Amino acid sequence: MMTRMAAGLFALALIAAPAVSWGQAVQVDPKLPDYRPVAGVSGSIKSVGSDTMNNMMTLWSEGFLRFYPAIRVEIEGKGSSTAPPALIEGTATFGPMSRAMKPSEIDAFDKKYGYKPVQLGTSIDMLAVYVHKDNPLEGISLPEVDAIFSSTRRLGHPQQIRTWDQAGLDGAFSKAPISMYGRNSASGTYGYFKKIVLGEGDYSSSVKEQPGSASVVQGVANDKFGIGYSGIGYKTADVRALPLAKNADTKPIPATSEFAYTGEYPLARFLWLSVNYKPGSQLDPLRREFLKYVFSKQGQEDVVKDGYFPLNAKMAAKNLAMVGIK
Repeated sequence: MMTRMAAGLFALALIAAPAVSWGQAVQVDPKLPDYRPVAGVSGSIKSVGSDTMNNMMTLWSEGFLRFYPAIRVEIEGKGSSTAPPALIEGTATFGPMSRAMKPSEIDAFDKKYGYKPVQLGTSIDMLAVYVHKDNPLEGISLPEVDAIFSSTRRLGHPQQIRTWDQAGLDGAFSKAPISMYGRNSASGTYGYFKKIVLGEGDYSSSVKEQPGSASVVQGVANDKFGIGYSGIGYKTADVRALPLAKNADTKPIPATSEFAYTGEYPLARFLWLSVNYKPGSQLDPLRREFLKYVFSKQGQEDVVKDGYFPLNAKMAAKNLAMVGIK
């Protein structure tokens, strides 16, 4: 279910010391380096890709601009599938993605440049299944979520789930139809959910496709009988993130920091930053310093500010080494 690169980074996450404290507030690893500005950084940055990462790219850019106020930044977030073409065409400096690149996308890049793109795991997201804050459901399994959102039920639930009593609720929710909110097909979140939760099956035609992550959460917040999927960074007080179980025989795991790194929460994923980097070369100063900022203490504090989970110092150094930064 993961690329080899993603699996390796997650293995490192499990081996290395956690980047957070498991108290009330998530904290970055104190071993992460502070970002120090250098001379000779100029130009403009264009980010094209994931809507999920729009806010984080904005926070990173604002932090970077405090050191380099003359830099120009443009952020376009229309979905992860827009990142690879923009990198191939040379119209994007960075391509944020909420999923790993597909083999076809990697091959298209390789055909143009003669080497593969680099995807850097910048932070960890927990893809959440949201319900309205007044929904009393205590937890749900992935096969049940599949039976709600898909028409194919590849994860094996015995029947479609279309009303809330079929999901185990009664009272005001008895026989109430389930309203489903999801992303559009350009979204990496759409693709990730389709792969992991639907088993590459087909979405139900009743899913209300939304243009952005925030609009999915807003749809559920305004619909008592709604359910939707979006990144944990978009959680609001008007919705609840359901604890998720891998199957009917396992315990539902909450989408909280204790389970972001352990592998117990079934929908934890990296958020990626795709880069055109030729092996053995040196990045230009602008891209080099922006990436150093992302993987610095300040950059990972921005991750926490946006509601996601930061990398530890060892993981950050491993990512930087992938683009020749020591």
